[in-house]
Amino acid sequence: MNTNGFLVVDKPGKLTSHDVVAKVRKGTGVKKIGHAGTLDPMATGVLVLCLGYATRLSEYVMASDKTYQTTLMLGIETDTYDADGRPTAEASEAAMSAVTQALLETALVPFRGPILQVPPMYSAIQKNGKRLYELARSGIEIEREPRPVTIYDLKLLSWNLPYIVLEVTCSAGTYIRSLAHDLGTALGVGAHLTTLRRTRSGKLDAPIDWGTIQKAMNEETWDRLLIDEHVPLGHIPAVALESIEAALFQRGQAVTFETLSLSDLLTSDLEQDKLAVAREVRVYDPQDRMIGMGEVRDGKLHPGKVFGA
Repeated sequence: MNTNGFLVVDKPGKLTSHDVVAKVRKGTGVKKIGHAGTLDPMATGVLVLCLGYATRLSEYVMASDKTYQTTLMLGIETDTYDADGRPTAEASEAAMSAVTQALLETALVPFRGPILQVPPMYSAIQKNGKRLYELARSGIEIEREPRPVTIYDLKLLSWNLPYIVLEVTCSAGTYIRSLAHDLGTALGVGAHLTTLRRTRSGKLDAPIDWGTIQKAMNEETWDRLLIDEHVPLGHIPAVALESIEAALFQRGQAVTFETLSLSDLLTSDLEQDKLAVAREVRVYDPQDRMIGMGEVRDGKLHPGKVFGA
């Protein structure tokens, strides 16, 4: 049975990302499991689990762009910036009546592109050894440094006040809850999330229903649901090594560029200027088995992460 790969879960609401990992670990018997980007308990959709050696590749999926569909309720702010929180402010009827579609469209404009975003207090970010949500639960609020994020696309899909539906494509590390809070502030009425669904993580956009995964674990056929690294890491060029060079790479030794067999996944700029361009690559043996991640620079392939020495 194959125990290495990625499992793209359609996370149900109310379960934490940690809950899903724990249930899959118990249902599969695979101890080495992690996820590539957490979702809040109320959120649903694409949660990428990494099993076996794929746990060492999670950072590449985690760093990829994400797409979300979310519903905001205008007029009420909460301490968590979502429906699980305690209401902290409510807009007047007069303020709400001033909100039009034209005003909404105008308010969205400054949020597109590179922005600085303040993370919510109810987040897993650490400050002086403590998670922000731990401080928040104790009634402590501290100043948070704004973080650079990028909103690549932000669409108003529908509006039926007090609710609006947005589609957001953004860089890793973007808090959709903060986006909702900040948009509500910009409109002068406040807002919080009522639903959040991640529809895409990098190139992964077809999550498997949680019931299907549970059934497959019970029938011990869950390994058929795993995918290899070719899709989630397809944006990273690949290098194929001959047997001798693969053995050297797996022993942690740099391989000279002249001995490499480059796959057609390599981009033309790397092929044209092999010595000058530094490029991270996926590395494969002659049997097309991934043996690690490396970097091509100074005319050599330098080992980074190495699998299966």
